[in-house]
Amino acid sequence: MKPGILATLATHFLVLSMLAFGGANAVIPEIHRDAVAVSHWMTDQQFADLFAISQASPGPNILIVTLVGYQVAGVAGALVTTAAMCGPPCLFVYFAGRVWNRFRHARWRILVQAGLVPVSIGLIAAAAMVLARAADHNWVAVLVTVATAALAYTTRIHPLWMFAGAGLLGLAGLV
Repeated sequence: MKPGILATLATHFLVLSMLAFGGANAVIPEIHRDAVAVSHWMTDQQFADLFAISQASPGPNILIVTLVGYQVAGVAGALVTTAAMCGPPCLFVYFAGRVWNRFRHARWRILVQAGLVPVSIGLIAAAAMVLARAADHNWVAVLVTVATAALAYTTRIHPLWMFAGAGLLGLAGLV
C-alpha cells in the first residue's frame, strides 16, 4: 500500500459525502472519475464490476464506496472510505434534522425541499450514464442496458432478476 493512501481515500470520500444528495449513487460519476481516470486505482471494467456487486448485494447502496476502498487499500481502505462517506452526513443530518423539523410548515423549507428533488434526480441520472459508458463495451451490452432500463421503467420486475438475466448473457459470452 502506498504511503498516504488512507489519508487520500479519507479526504476524497469526506468531500464526496458532502455532495451526495440522494445517496452514494448521486456521486458515482465523481467516484468513477477519481478511481479510474485520475488516481488509476482500477479500470472502467473493474469499477463497473464493483458497482454491479454492490447493487446485487443486500444492504445499502453505499457498498460501492466500501468496495472501492477495499480494492484500493484492503480492509483498512474499506473502513476508511465507509467512515468518511457515512460519518459526516450522519452528524449533519442529526443536527440539521432537529432544526429542519422545527420549520416543517415554513414556505421556504417546502421550496428548498422541492428544489433538491431535481438536483438528486440529475445526479443519479449522471451516475447511470457514467456506469453505462463504463460497462457497455459492445453493441450487445448497449442493447442489454437499454432493455434493462426500459424494463425497470415500465414494469415492476425486481432489479435482481434483471441482474440475473444480464449475468446469464455474460456467462453465455454475449456481453
